[in-house]
Amino acid sequence: MKKFDHKGNMELVNELNTRLKLCIKWFQKRDEANVDEQGKLRNTLESSEKKCADMEVEMKNKEENFNGVISDLRKENTSLQEKLTKEESEKLEAIDCHRREKEARTALETLQASLSKELEKAQQDILVANQRATSLDDMYKRLQEYNLSLQQYNSKLHAELETARESLKRVEKEKATIVENLSTLRGHYNSLQEQLTLSRASQDEAMNQKESLVNEVKCLRGELQQVRDDRDRQTGQVQVLTAEVLKYKESTGKSFAEIDNLMAKTKSLEETCSTQRERIHLLEHQLTAANEKLKMADFSTAEARTEFEELRRTTRDLQERLMEAEHQLIDGEKLRKKLHNTILELKGNIRVFCRVRPLLPDDSVGTEAPVISYPTSVENLDRGIDLTQSGQKYPFTFDKVFSHDASQQDVFVEISQLIQSALDGYKVCIFAYGQTGSGKTYTMMGKTETPDQKGLIPRSLEQIFQASQSLLAQGWKYKMQASMLEIYNENIRDLLLTNKSSAAENTGKQYTIKHDANGNTYVTDLTIVDVCSIQEISSLLRQAAQSRSVGKTQMNEQSSRSHFVFTLRISGVNENTEQQVQGVLNLIDLAGSERLSKSGATGDRLKETQAINKSLSCLSDVIFALAKKEDHVPFRNSKLTYLLQPCLGGDSKTLMFVNISPEPTSVGESLCSLRFAARVNACEIGIPRRQTTARIVDSRVS
Repeated sequence: MKKFDHKGNMELVNELNTRLKLCIKWFQKRDEANVDEQGKLRNTLESSEKKCADMEVEMKNKEENFNGVISDLRKENTSLQEKLTKEESEKLEAIDCHRREKEARTALETLQASLSKELEKAQQDILVANQRATSLDDMYKRLQEYNLSLQQYNSKLHAELETARESLKRVEKEKATIVENLSTLRGHYNSLQEQLTLSRASQDEAMNQKESLVNEVKCLRGELQQVRDDRDRQTGQVQVLTAEVLKYKESTGKSFAEIDNLMAKTKSLEETCSTQRERIHLLEHQLTAANEKLKMADFSTAEARTEFEELRRTTRDLQERLMEAEHQLIDGEKLRKKLHNTILELKGNIRVFCRVRPLLPDDSVGTEAPVISYPTSVENLDRGIDLTQSGQKYPFTFDKVFSHDASQQDVFVEISQLIQSALDGYKVCIFAYGQTGSGKTYTMMGKTETPDQKGLIPRSLEQIFQASQSLLAQGWKYKMQASMLEIYNENIRDLLLTNKSSAAENTGKQYTIKHDANGNTYVTDLTIVDVCSIQEISSLLRQAAQSRSVGKTQMNEQSSRSHFVFTLRISGVNENTEQQVQGVLNLIDLAGSERLSKSGATGDRLKETQAINKSLSCLSDVIFALAKKEDHVPFRNSKLTYLLQPCLGGDSKTLMFVNISPEPTSVGESLCSLRFAARVNACEIGIPRRQTTARIVDSRVS
């Protein structure tokens, strides 16, 4: 407005008044429209409140329905668990039956081999017996011929003996006649002697009567001469007879010697005949025994053949039953894997177990009430844990809670099925979380020198090797590669470097974490060792334990100052179905979380504690981002979370052990650990995928 132009100012004011009136009319119209709109909004508000009430009723109904569905799912879960236990018992029974049938088959094979050997031996014995029988037949024929010749020679000897006996009888008769003649001659000689004496007496008498008996003497001389001639003749005859007697004696001596020789020969021949007869009888007995043995061998061979045929039939039946059992076992194994993976998916991909370590002699325990208790309700039995701080109770519920008196075997039984998933071709990750001194390293490693106190890592590896050996019968062959590293002050260190400059190489090398398109994690330049037995793994674990960074703090005498990561890559090939699986087992022992004020760390220990707390803080940030389902998850903020990216945000089956201490002085750290574990248990990640490839797909493969 101008200072002295009143008319212009009045016109401007009038114009402004008209515009103001127009604005007032517009505002009145707008006010009426706003009143109408407010009524409409009230109507819509009342309708929306009615809809909200209806929605609340509907949501309550849906909530009740969902509660019913959840109860049904829980019942179905329990029924599935019962079916799983039943299937596992049937699998164990099938494995036991398969083992018994395998042992029976091996026993039958050994029995068949022994029977075949005995059959071959019996056949050889039969051949030897046949040869011996033929040789015995030939010998028997030769003995019969020899016996005939001996009988002929014996008959000839008997004939000669008879002729010798007849000649001997004739000689004896002639000897008797000669002896009689000799006796008669002797009697005649004696009579002549007597006559001579008589004649001498008569000669004496005749000498006396010489004259009277001259004529008689002459006669007697003539007679005497005749007698002398007769005597000479008789003496000649006697000499001839004596010569003949001597000849006969010589001939009889020779004949007696010949007879003695012949008798000796006959005795020797009779002895040889008797020995030959005995030998013939013996050979006949042997021949009959050999024939009986041959008959028994034929009979036993026939029985062995029948038994062999029966065994072959039973072996064939057992092989068929074994094939059926193997097929049933394969089908049961596939069904078990399917049910096992379904149950694990129902339980959740990130499962959380809580373990409370027992009180140690060095723990400071006063007269205060225990800070940890376990609910006894059926719903929370072995799943709930209550922590009391300053008189206030904080309840928590996890997939499984292990009290202070749980053994290493009890803990391993709960994760054994998860370890089996690694052989089935899944990625499996198990890591231990908790404050320093809460028993993480004991849970994961334990005391390997004591069998009852071995941790999850050696027990898991033993189960994997035993299961891979048992799956050989189904055609599976596995190749396993192991690597071990630690993350120390946000630097990766290779724990399997064996040379003396390992520390320098660990500090000099820049290890890089990489993920491929399949979700597999690799660390460049990391040592990867092919392993074939649990002994090799045990030596590698001892080497890694010696190389791992440990230190002493106020909270633990020997505290792990780094995150330990054990990775086992499993590649399996089935020769029957040509199916291939690739599984990964990650077993991680995280460093203990601790407050700087409580740990009393200084210098290098301070840097280590800061690095540990930073990596664990990054891990909690990742868990919170996953729980809130944020678009960006900060995996790259730490090497630990970047290494665990496929396990936490991918297609892996993950299990976390939260370890807590029952000390009253550690109740704050235990509460933080339990809260973090509860957030982890609420996370949902992707569904695990089984990495399999097959050129020939079996119709039974699910």
